[in-house]
Amino acid sequence: LGAHIQYIETVDSKDYDKNIATFADAKYDVIVTVGFALGEATVANAKKYPDIKFIGVDQFQAEVTPNVAGLNFPEDIAGFLVGALAAQLSKTGKIGAVCGTDAVPPVWRFGEGYRAGAAYINPAIEVNVVYHSDVGFDKTFTDPEWGKTTAVSMIDKGVDVIFGAGGKTGNGALAGAAEKGVFCLGVDTDQYFTVPEAQSCLVSSAMKLLTPGTFYLIQLAKEGTFPPGNFTGEAGYAPFHDQESKVPAEVKTKMEEINKMLKDGSLKTNVAPVKPGS
Repeated sequence: LGAHIQYIETVDSKDYDKNIATFADAKYDVIVTVGFALGEATVANAKKYPDIKFIGVDQFQAEVTPNVAGLNFPEDIAGFLVGALAAQLSKTGKIGAVCGTDAVPPVWRFGEGYRAGAAYINPAIEVNVVYHSDVGFDKTFTDPEWGKTTAVSMIDKGVDVIFGAGGKTGNGALAGAAEKGVFCLGVDTDQYFTVPEAQSCLVSSAMKLLTPGTFYLIQLAKEGTFPPGNFTGEAGYAPFHDQESKVPAEVKTKMEEINKMLKDGSLKTNVAPVKPGS
């Protein structure tokens, strides 16, 4: 697209407005904000800068703002896929997931999708999904120690596949699985490339296809056909990388079949978009 690209990694949530304004005041055509926590700041700034297009990744738009597109993903599908994989690879019949808070809908969809995918393969499987909902938003995704301790505790009770879904907290769970020598599953992107310490255990990742979805919306903005409101991207699962030889051929075939059925709608996850009662 010949675009000029800059980014700011926000360290403190108090800087959301300031960082968005840095680009808005410099008259960038499109500003992409990433994460549920940036939702309010994105809409507020979009109203302040109506000539700029805003793409809010993982930000569901309850009301339409003319210059904001919320890029959301069917995390339940990605979770379902790795849950189905975990159930097929488990030797003990016990698998686990260590997640951020279930008050964040994408996290809920990942965790419950994982549970549903595992049950699809083996209704009798024991699935232990733990959400770090006992702390605030400032801590729930940045607590690798809790993630690791929780994963190790599960593994000590017989869990032999761990799904880490919740930023640095989930990455802590992957580190625990790597240390204990059991399979682990990453989240959001192909974590083989972002969490090298987990490469020894990482069999796949529950992926949101972030780059194609973001690129497509930027392209539409350039073409003048930007779609305000909610836009749904695609989900999938990452390659097996170093674990390729440990995944039996029939499991690979089954995974392709499940992926195809989820895409064409002949198989549903039946996961509620948000935690009931929240």
